[in-house]
Formats: sequence, C-alpha cells, structure tokens
Amino acid sequence: MQTLNWIDWVVLIVTLLTIVGYGTWKTRGRKSAEDYIKGGNTTKWWTIGLSVMATQASAITFLSTTGQAFSDGMGFVQFYFGLPIAMVIICLVFIPLYHRLKVYTAYEFLENRFDLKTRSLTAILFLIQRGLAAGITIFAPAIILSVVLGWNITYLNIAIGVLVIIYTVSGGTKAVTVTQKQQMFVIFAGMLAALFIILNLIPDDVSFTKALDIAGASGRMEVLDFSFDLENRYTVWSGLIGGSFLALAYFGTDQSQVQRYLSGKSMKEMQMGMIFNGLLKVPMQFFILLVGVMVFVFYQFNPAPLNFIDSSTEKVLDSEYSQQYQNLQDKQNMLFNKKKALSIQLSKNDDDQLRQDIFVLDSVEKTHRLESKYLIKRAIDTAYANKYDRLNNELLALENNSHTYKEKKEELNNWYKESAKDTKTNDRDYMFITFILKYLPKGLIGLLLAVILSAAMSSTASEINALATITSIDLYGRNLKEEKEEKHMVKVTKMFTLLWGIVAIIIACFANLAENLIQLVNIIGSIFYGNVLGIFLLAFFFKFIKANAVFIAALITQVIVLIGWWFDWMPYLWLNLFGCILVIFIAFIIQSLTKNDKKFTP
Repeated sequence: MQTLNWIDWVVLIVTLLTIVGYGTWKTRGRKSAEDYIKGGNTTKWWTIGLSVMATQASAITFLSTTGQAFSDGMGFVQFYFGLPIAMVIICLVFIPLYHRLKVYTAYEFLENRFDLKTRSLTAILFLIQRGLAAGITIFAPAIILSVVLGWNITYLNIAIGVLVIIYTVSGGTKAVTVTQKQQMFVIFAGMLAALFIILNLIPDDVSFTKALDIAGASGRMEVLDFSFDLENRYTVWSGLIGGSFLALAYFGTDQSQVQRYLSGKSMKEMQMGMIFNGLLKVPMQFFILLVGVMVFVFYQFNPAPLNFIDSSTEKVLDSEYSQQYQNLQDKQNMLFNKKKALSIQLSKNDDDQLRQDIFVLDSVEKTHRLESKYLIKRAIDTAYANKYDRLNNELLALENNSHTYKEKKEELNNWYKESAKDTKTNDRDYMFITFILKYLPKGLIGLLLAVILSAAMSSTASEINALATITSIDLYGRNLKEEKEEKHMVKVTKMFTLLWGIVAIIIACFANLAENLIQLVNIIGSIFYGNVLGIFLLAFFFKFIKANAVFIAALITQVIVLIGWWFDWMPYLWLNLFGCILVIFIAFIIQSLTKNDKKFTP
C-alpha cells in the first residue's frame, strides 16, 4: 500500500474543498424552478462546452483510458469518431426543437408527440441506465484508490458522494455547471503536468518522436483500423456508425447532457457549446490515450510489474503458486532487458528488423501478463476454497448451538462479501494510478489524485442532477393531479437530488469490478441508448406512427437488445444502431397492423 506525503494531502484537500465551496457559494439561494433546474438560462457557450466535456470526463476516463492505451494502444480513439457528426445533427435538429418548446427535460417532447406512457417509459429507461452509471462513476476511483492506497472503499464511496451532494443539492444545475469549469481546469492542468513529467522521466537521448517510434514498434500507435471484422470492437466503421448513434442518443436524449445545454443563454450559445465540444473531444481523448502510451514507453526503460495490483501479487506470492509466479517474473525480467536494449537501439537507428523484434517481444510480454493473471486467479480461488472449507466445517460442528452457529454463519457471509471485492486480476485500470504514486514528485501526486476525484465528482454531479430532474418533472410533477408552486417543485427536486445521491452511493458500495471500466460504462449506455434514440427519431421524422405502436415497440426492443447483449450477438457499439433500427422497424409493423390511436398536432 502507498502512503501520501503531507504536501499531497494539502493539495488534494484544498483543491476539492475549494471546488465544493465555490459551487455552494456561487449558486446559493436558487429559488425558482427555472433557476434550479435550467440554471436561469444564463450559461455562455464555452461554459456549456466545458460542462458537457466534464460530464463525460469521469474518473474512469483518466484511469481506464490510459490503461487501455498502455495495453492496446491508440485504437480506442476510433470510438469517438462519430461524435462530431452527432454534434452537427444535434445542433440542427434537437436543440432548435427543445429551445422552441422551452422544455425542462428531453422527454417532455415525447408526451406532446405521443402520450404520457411513452414519456414515462423513456424516462424510466434513462433512470435505470444512468442510475447504474452514477454508481459506477463513484465506484471506479474508489475501488482503485482503496486497493492502491489502502483506504476503506466504503468510506471513499460515501466521501465522494457526500461532496457531490453538498453543492448539487444546494445550487442545482448552475452549481454543477460552475464547478465543472473549475474541475476541467484541474483536469487539464494535471494531465499536462503528468505528460511533461513522463517525458522527463524517459532517458534524455530519447526524443518525443523517438518515443513515438518505440511505441509504434510495439503496435501502440496504430490509430486507424478500416477492417469490417465484427470481432474488432474498435474500427473506423464502428466509431463512425455505432459511435455516431451512441453520441446522438447520449447528447440528444440523455438528460445529464441535455440539461447542460438547456441552461444556455440562447439557442446560438447552446449550438456553439456543442460544436466546441465536438471539436475538442476527439483531440482530448487522443491526448489522454497518448499519456497512456507514453507511460508504456517509460516502462520500456524501467521494469514494470507483471501485475499492477500489489495486493493481488502478494496473494499469489503467499500461495502454492509462488514459485511459478517467480519463474514467470524471472522470464519477464529477461524479456525486459532484451526489449530495453532493442528500444535503445531503435532510438538511435530506425530499422525495420528492430521494429519486428520489439513487436515479437511485446507479444511475448502480453502472454506473460495473461499467465500472471491466471496464476493470481488460481491463487485467490484456492485461498477462498480453503477458507470456505474451514469455516463450513466449523459451521457443521456448531449446528447444535444455534447462537454460535448464527455468528459463524454471519462471519462466513461477511467474509464472502469482502473476498468478492478483493478478487482482482484485471490490472489495466490500476496502471496509471500506480505509476503516479511510484514515480511522480510530491505535490503533483496530490494534484493527479484531485484530477481523478474531480472527474468523479463532475460526472456524478451531472448524473444525480439529471436523475433528480427527470424524477421530479417527468414522473412526480407530471402525474400530480393539481399543479404545485415553484417553491414546492424546487424543494421536491432537492429531495430527489439527495435521494439519487444516496442511491448512487449504495450502488457504488455494492458494485464489483467487471471488465475495463471505460468499456463497462459504455456497454451499459449501449444497452439502452439505441432504443431511446429510435423513439426520438420516430417522434421527429415518422409522424404517421402513433403512441401505442411506439410504446409496444420500445418494450419489445429493450428485451431483444438485452438478450443480444447477454448472448454477445455483436460488439456493444453496434447495439446502438441495432436498437435504434429495431424499435423503428417494430413500430412500423405494429402501426401498419393497427388503427390510428392518436393524431399528432405539431
């Protein structure tokens, strides 16, 4: 476990408290619903753009994207290729419509176009997927910091959640927006500083261009993949097509994003803010991936652990698989010396044979890392099985003593909960934070931890703000029999903000690490976004299709998409296109088989 220097603690605490304090003070006294939910419609375009980017840039972005680049290179940037296309469509179609109707949420329009049940269904689909995502944005930095620093994960989940709740409940949408400007400043400053330090840690005679050459020799600089292989998750085509549909659904129908630009001073400000985001997002992600690639280059000249989770390595070294792991580490050390020598040669002399040799050695290193994960899992599984057998035998011996049996049973259950959280072999998300703690100077460590926690706070704040808005406006407010005063609606929205903040903390406390976190969040979105986007496209462009057809089609589509995801019919990015086309197709069929149920008046 790592320990922080007092300088890092000061930098971390002062940065976070300044952001929370500024957001609370700047937005105190928001009394009207328009002020609290839409920020008074005073936001400038650059603030909208930064706020939209901050909502996307969760802690997962910095921990997981850098790890993705370290393992697989720059190809993940293709995921974002559809985003600029989506921004143009949103500026031309979505924003003018929302602005003309003066809506508080994206789903108000669906009731005007269809009916209340379609509006409510779409809102509920949003609440499910965004509620899960809110918990993960808290859980992601908490689980990693808890493992690396030894901090209690439950306390971390609560601390991050409470900090977010304080200023989000106090100031609503405006508080989220103004704090996100500060958070984006901290994020940009921290990542630039990290890249500068990494380049300085690489040997002096290895220039930046040579560092790129070394990364390229190991396949880390392969940005574009034009293949049509559906086995590849990230290609130019999946990014342009699947990514466009995901971005359209996310920015056009997800209230956590829609609420950011609905706070704009005018339609022009909203459109400029989204174009700003579209122009800056891809370069920003490219830069974050480049930081991960530069960490990879750093480890070509400095020995890297087989696994970046120290606690997992300790477990395997204390097990019967210790010798196998040490033998693997010895092979890795020999491999590192060979790679280092070849990398030094390549930095002095560009040679195709050297590149080929480095690529082969890198492939062997990936195999070593896979073997290490296998050994760690075997060690953990064996340890769990042994402890289970011991505790179970004790339980059987105590069956006649009901009180003691109950205590032992509770001990076994609690142990299982803890052990489940500790079963980690996928170390990709831990790479960057481990590097930060081991190699960055004092003070900068605190700043980078502030970057990670600021990013977690910014995205979580947007999400619980949006969840509360949807719950209060689309579900609670719309189903009231009599209209309530604005003060009442503000009070209710604050209550729902607090409630969703608590729900996000609870989800974070019960969450578990699945695959790469950046992919996990996007998978959750892809399961729901295609269906929701299809509903909106039906509303925009297919005016002969009525409410009942859309409602039934949306229910059927969601079930089919869930089945398709469960049985892995296609890479998750394509689920967005699949869900969108499917709901439109089914709605067409149902409408053609039924009589008109409601006429639409524009």
